[in-house]
Formats: sequence, structure tokens, C-alpha cells
Amino acid sequence: MAIRERREREREDRQRLIIKAARELAETHGGWEVVTTRRLAEQIEYSQPVLYSHFKGKDEIMAAVALEGFAELGASMREARQVSPAAVALAYVAFAEARPVLYETMFTSPVELTFASPETPAPMREAYDELREAVRTAAGDGDLDDETEVLWAGLHGLVMLTRGGRLPPESRARRLELLLRRFGLSHEGAMT
Repeated sequence: MAIRERREREREDRQRLIIKAARELAETHGGWEVVTTRRLAEQIEYSQPVLYSHFKGKDEIMAAVALEGFAELGASMREARQVSPAAVALAYVAFAEARPVLYETMFTSPVELTFASPETPAPMREAYDELREAVRTAAGDGDLDDETEVLWAGLHGLVMLTRGGRLPPESRARRLELLLRRFGLSHEGAMT
């Protein structure tokens, strides 16, 4: 029993190492284009077959990194919710701006992660639920999920359009305050 438990711990440690190394490579070099199984195997000092014993390929590694990101985003928004509902939306935007490669992995990369279904992984549901709870106070008679999805779409749109240079960055705070006001989430000092 002890040998099997030790092997399982070692396997979990290797898997965490693979995820960490892949994420660091992608974030350091500005994207996933530089992350190959060969380069990753060299980085962690294991053979490519060891990588494939944990993940079928790069897409599965990216999905694991995305799930890690959802757990971090959820924790950040949960902490912000203790401050105010508006702080949750601000935490979302701050996360996206501070971790652009991770954010893109979570929301725009072609990974096989499903939202809004019974198969949605827990970190994704939990992050969504934090945003949902922030909207709950202002949703009134509206459908809470619809309200949450529209706020989420608005936040995501502002992040991506600003990052892509389609919206001027100097107006970011004003646009975000306007969006929050539309959802009844604005409060004095929310943008600080």
C-alpha cells in the first residue's frame, strides 16, 4: 500500500510540474506557440513519453493550465466579494490584465472545457458563481443567469477590445464604471 501511495504522489507531483512548466513557458514567451512537448520535456527533465503518460498532448496541458487559472480567478473574486459586489468585477478585469496569457488560455484558446453543463469542471463553476453572487444583489426580478452572462460578456469584451487596441486604454476606467453602473454594481470608490 505504501509503495502505491508513494507512486501516486510522485505521479501527481510530476503532473503539477508539467502544468507549472508549461504555464511558465507560455507566460514567459507571450503565448503557447513556444510550448512544444519536446521543449517541455527538456524543461522538466523527463522524456516526452512521460509527458504523454500524463496528458494526451498540448491541448490537454493547456486545459489543465486553464483550470488552474479558473481556480485562481475564483479565489480572487471570492476575496473581492468580501469588499463589495463591484469589487468582484474589478477583480475579474485586474486578473485578465495581470495574466494575459493565462486569461486567453482560459477564454479564447481551443481547449476542451465546457461551460454551463453538468460536465463543467468545479473551478469553472466556482469562478462563475462568484460573479453570479456579485450580480445577485442587483439582478432584481431579472433572470440571474442571464444578468450574470451579460455582465461577464461585457467585462470580457472590454478586456479583449482594450487589449487588442480597439478601445483606447486611457478610457478603460470610465467604460468599466459605466458597465458596472448599468448593473447596479457601482459604488463610491469602486474604481480605486
